[in-house]
Amino acid sequence: MTAKLSKVVYQVMWNRLISIVEEQAQALVRTAFSTSVREAGDLSAGVYNAEGQMLAQAVTGTPGHVNAMADAVPHFIRRIGRENIHDGDVYITNDPWEGTGHLHDITVCTPSFHQGQLAGFFACTAHIVDIGGRGFGADANSVYEEGLYIPIMKLIDKGTVDATLIRIIRGNVREPDQLVGDVYALATCNEIGHRRLIGMMEEFDLSDLSGISDFILTNSREATLARIAALPHLTAEGSMTIDGYDRPIDLKVKVSFHGDHVMCDWEGTSGLDKKGINVPLVYTKAYACYALKCAIAPEIPNNAASLEPFRITAPANSIVNAVHPAPVALRHVIGHMVPDTIYDALDKILPGTVPAEGAGCLCNFQVSLRPRTDAPAPAGAVRSEVLTFNSGGSGARPTLDGMSATAFPSGVMTMPVEATEQVGPVIIWRKELRPDSGGAGRYRGGLGQFMEVGAREGHEFDISAMFDRVNHPARGRRGGLEGAPTTIAQDNGAAMKGKGKQFVPHGRKVMMAFPGGAGYGAVSQRDRAAIRRDLALGYITEGTARTVYGLTEVEIFEVMAAARKGETA
Repeated sequence: MTAKLSKVVYQVMWNRLISIVEEQAQALVRTAFSTSVREAGDLSAGVYNAEGQMLAQAVTGTPGHVNAMADAVPHFIRRIGRENIHDGDVYITNDPWEGTGHLHDITVCTPSFHQGQLAGFFACTAHIVDIGGRGFGADANSVYEEGLYIPIMKLIDKGTVDATLIRIIRGNVREPDQLVGDVYALATCNEIGHRRLIGMMEEFDLSDLSGISDFILTNSREATLARIAALPHLTAEGSMTIDGYDRPIDLKVKVSFHGDHVMCDWEGTSGLDKKGINVPLVYTKAYACYALKCAIAPEIPNNAASLEPFRITAPANSIVNAVHPAPVALRHVIGHMVPDTIYDALDKILPGTVPAEGAGCLCNFQVSLRPRTDAPAPAGAVRSEVLTFNSGGSGARPTLDGMSATAFPSGVMTMPVEATEQVGPVIIWRKELRPDSGGAGRYRGGLGQFMEVGAREGHEFDISAMFDRVNHPARGRRGGLEGAPTTIAQDNGAAMKGKGKQFVPHGRKVMMAFPGGAGYGAVSQRDRAAIRRDLALGYITEGTARTVYGLTEVEIFEVMAAARKGETA
């Protein structure tokens, strides 16, 4: 177009782009087959300019997906080739190094054409329940064992679906209808974004996105650099030790503020693990950038320019820079610990800014159900794959308690029992908050959860555990106490591992307690009324109120008497 638009008009268009990608994400939620997308929101959606730079992301979704996807679209452009990008195309991949970190995430990218010219791209990502191979878990020794690999390629070529690709997918996964349905849902939500974008371009008489793209990227870059420039030019180191698969993992980072950028260097971190908990650098970058943005520039919208000043480096073949063909299926278990490691360093530079450690990684498990083999199974027994997303507690904040059963940093939602039980013969016998699991402090850590899981009559199952914080619970900050660790065992007391596929015989249950977030500040500084309220609500027990927080017997009696009457403590 020829007329120069005002800043007000550009701001209106910027807001419109954000609403477009949010509608794109909500369309994916409504049409996806997998409960991980519909119920947990394990997805991302974004719009990009013709050069592949992210202009806006949906509010719905995870930072790991969307920040990794910001790097993925340029890979699509490079692999497909600009000369082969046509109206009506749709591209697909689950490449862990050029997508979002493991084979269980499928990314779909769609070029958006206006008046015969390429205007930009829409991309979206969703976690799918099964991709074949060993199944979702840490047990593989290389990426080749972890499932079907889909290189960057055309899913739809000028409006024609690649039927051969669809047949290959269906022939290699345990839940073919679900997976293919999710693929079409991904393509459809991009199409919805495209329609809304073209409507906006027609409304504002735009022939391309160059003007709005320059406005978004310039303002985001300047605002982010201004925040960084105001910070002290200091360097600090952070570290964390976590469970790993069968040996502890050390995460180490050096965070440096340089006036015009922030550097995170992961030199000294543990090397590759032999099992599938390794992290491609694209996923480490995603969560490192998210952690820094939350602490430094949380109000600035997320896009290519606001992410650019955050530089991430890690030695090749370290556990946070795994290269092909390392197994990476559970890359989130390590990746979700990246922010807390960075915050260990940031707390030394920006005190009173970052929270205490939380559960970190999601408390996921996948149940592979089948008819019992120790005796004749009933006629109605079936095979099924059920994946459930759950959360421990987040860490206490400098001025607030932590959030219970809330996933930080991923933001993935805890899945309701009803949604889990309707997709297969699994029974959730118990799902409730775990008292005393939040670390004590001036501000208390968020609570974890209890879960008890079994199968319907006539079924046995394998459970693929994906837990951490068993041996290394969340650490408190500024005098706060640590959160409770993860526990897992069968209902007969048989011990189970925090990671790996394990057999559960007919009639048995798995008893799990998910970790709590750590406390912030000294326990002696906690407000007395907050302690009484925690006791009344069942967040802490009488014993903890007495021995940890110092409530007197009289106070405990008053609180419990009021609680029995339904009064506020």
